[in-house]
Amino acid sequence: MIIMGEDSQRVKDKDAQEYNISAARAVAEAVRSTLGPKGMDKMLVDSMGDVTITNDGVTILEEMDIDNPTAEMIVEVAETQEEEAGDGTTTAVAIAGELLKNAEELLEQDIHPTAVIKGFHLASEQAREEVEDISRTVDPTDTELLAKVAETSMTGKGAELDKEHLAQLIVEAVEAVTVEAEDGSHVVDLANLKVETQKGRAVSESDLLNGAVVSKDPVHDNMPSEVEDADTLLLDAAIEVDEADVDTNVSIDSPDQLQSFLDQEEQELRDKVDAIAATGADVVFCQKGIDDLAQHYLAKEGILAARRVKSSDIGFLKNVLGGNVVSNFDDIDADDLGHGSVRRDSEDEMFYVEGGDAHGVTLLLRGSTDHVVDELERGVSDALDVVATTVSDGRVVAGGGAIEVELASRLREFADSVTGREQLAVEAFADSLELVPRVLAENAGLDSIDTLVDLRAAHEAGDQTAGLNVFSGDVEDTYEAGVVEPAHSKEQAVSSATEAANLVLKIDDIIAAGDLSTSGDEDEGGAGGMGGMGGMGGAM
Repeated sequence: MIIMGEDSQRVKDKDAQEYNISAARAVAEAVRSTLGPKGMDKMLVDSMGDVTITNDGVTILEEMDIDNPTAEMIVEVAETQEEEAGDGTTTAVAIAGELLKNAEELLEQDIHPTAVIKGFHLASEQAREEVEDISRTVDPTDTELLAKVAETSMTGKGAELDKEHLAQLIVEAVEAVTVEAEDGSHVVDLANLKVETQKGRAVSESDLLNGAVVSKDPVHDNMPSEVEDADTLLLDAAIEVDEADVDTNVSIDSPDQLQSFLDQEEQELRDKVDAIAATGADVVFCQKGIDDLAQHYLAKEGILAARRVKSSDIGFLKNVLGGNVVSNFDDIDADDLGHGSVRRDSEDEMFYVEGGDAHGVTLLLRGSTDHVVDELERGVSDALDVVATTVSDGRVVAGGGAIEVELASRLREFADSVTGREQLAVEAFADSLELVPRVLAENAGLDSIDTLVDLRAAHEAGDQTAGLNVFSGDVEDTYEAGVVEPAHSKEQAVSSATEAANLVLKIDDIIAAGDLSTSGDEDEGGAGGMGGMGGMGGAM
């Protein structure tokens, strides 16, 4: 009986499991070489020819042309990790891929997928508890340790060369937007922190500004370039003549009528400028356009104005200066004005805006070229999220593979208490976690087996913070060496990787409306053209 369409395709049982696991592992393999301080970069070229050079896991996976449904599930792991922890995306994806690789070996031993799933779930829950036990608390005022967290996050990325300077700026920025709640916890409001970039300068010239930066020019040469103690109007309305309806026709029979019409438009602009001046505004940041004649009138009033300011900048200026964003000239009132100082920097070609009681800070990142600045921004953004997570969560762990080896050791002990075939899945889970130190060693050109043996020996001897120094190749106390990571990031990586792996393992039947492979080759067997990987081949 034929119940499926002519172009549909179905992959069942072991073929489906092999297809899904291969797709997921292909994603993990794509980013493995970027892990760690010695990780390599990827050059990504999109369909428009735009080039992105990065080793940021989530950026790589988002830019890749992936249209395989299973592979997209693994990409979601990276996106979730980025949203929840800010960093550790490559780690999460690599662990997910290794979990599925080890699961495949268990499936080949006729262990049912449900037993593997249950074992992985038990191991994940235990691992999270062990992270809590292993982690150390960090005080939000411990700027030295927070700087180490930021430096660890940036090491191996474009921000590494000036990581000490940038780490200090990051810690100061997070400190500026952190408030202590009534229960004693700390809340970091990153909405009050903005990152701006500027090319053509050295990275070491990056700076933290107490306020906002607006990359715009004054709309008229005769406007002031600096206003101290300014009353500022944030405007979401054009200072232009109101447009008539599309179907409106204007019939003019004489020059007098034309002049009257022009005078009317001029008066309309004059009235709008008068309404602004009547509020006492010294500076106007307009999200929309400003007519040339209106620019002249504003300059005559001594009002500094900038037009086409980004919506995000307008919102941030509201945080910095206070006041309200006005969208209707009939509603303009002096109470809508924000207060602060506005200064135009002719060298940077930017407005520096500071509020009297500023609720926002701007991290101004500088670099030599567009590619340098873009990668710098990605690295610093990750470090900001990591430091913010550390301040909110208050826990850190040793990096350099130390936490993964310790977790693996404890999970093997835990496996002894697990009955049934799930015990094998718990042990496979422990083996999967050790992928991290192995890949760190591989990417540093070291022998991964020797490194793992040395790490296991150190942890068996009771050194919980023994990790790999990829620069010297030695096993040392990475916590004391300043290689520190947020505990929450590790918990999230383990949790996301496990859930994704279990989701893939639970699938035993794939029913597709069309060909599962974009290669169009239907002669590759039951895996539905797995060689094409649903577009993965071209992506990698």
